[in-house]
Amino acid sequence: MRKLKLLLPAMILAGGLMMSSVSFGKAEYTKKEKKGCVVCHVKNGAKELNKVGECYKKNNHSLEACEGKK
Repeated sequence: MRKLKLLLPAMILAGGLMMSSVSFGKAEYTKKEKKGCVVCHVKNGAKELNKVGECYKKNNHSLEACEGKK
């Protein structure tokens, strides 16, 4: 029982940390491009777009014309 009291919170914490490191843009864009949010955004969870993101937005949500695509 004592091990369970220690193991359960550790598992929950580990699961939460793993999920927080996996952050993506809109689901339809990530499925289409198979890229994470930092390709178009300045950092995970930010709404601000970088140069690739601005290009993506201007080119009808396509990375084809964007320089520096990852």
